[in-house]
Amino acid sequence: MRTPFVAGNWKMNKTVAEARDLVFKMNMKLREISGVEKVLCPPAMSLLAISALLEGTDTGLGAQNMHWEEKGAFTGEISPAMVKEYCRYVILGHSERRAYFAETDETVNRKMLAAQKAGLTPIVCVGETLEEYEARRTADVVARQVEKGLANLDPAFAPKMVVAYEPIWAIGTGKASNGPEANAVVADVIRPALARLYGTETAQAIRVLYGGSVTAANATEFFGQPDIDGALVGGASLKEEEFVAIVKAAAK
Repeated sequence: MRTPFVAGNWKMNKTVAEARDLVFKMNMKLREISGVEKVLCPPAMSLLAISALLEGTDTGLGAQNMHWEEKGAFTGEISPAMVKEYCRYVILGHSERRAYFAETDETVNRKMLAAQKAGLTPIVCVGETLEEYEARRTADVVARQVEKGLANLDPAFAPKMVVAYEPIWAIGTGKASNGPEANAVVADVIRPALARLYGTETAQAIRVLYGGSVTAANATEFFGQPDIDGALVGGASLKEEEFVAIVKAAAK
């Protein structure tokens, strides 16, 4: 059985002081929830401070991005080793990175291979735009992102990664997909693409999350689907009660 997984992506929100305050408030409540893997992904400036607050708890810490090179003249970037000092997880290929910072399936794949080498658990994002959705190209686009972005990994490492299906038209818009529709993409597109890469058994072992305007009000609808194993939560992860409620909904 796949262990449920909920990660909060804070994006470019919260100063270090604000991040500390939020984690301090939600820490005790998150500790009380078992049966779900929990991860917080604050901005890079807060990783040191939050790692200290999460020490000794079962809530993991993740970065929102990293470069694929180990070091060098890459101004503003963070290396896998830098991430590994404080984190076990890293978000890769988020649609905002693809849209605003020219990330491609090829660069996502480089980062996936770097995460594997560093021993990090990648949370890799895939999803279609509104234009692609309306043109009924979801299957083609998402399958391509999986097959190119997740290629050439060690088969033994593949079950450790987490895939997040985030339809871009639903991110931050309040227009969430619905449970059956999202589950169909996971079951009929993402898992078959993973199976083509790593075999059916491994594809069934990999956890696949839904992301895109997940709230406490709609989380249960997604978590009740057989192929959805949790959520990558954006705006709602910045609200203590909301995020805790989502984590509780995922717990088994």
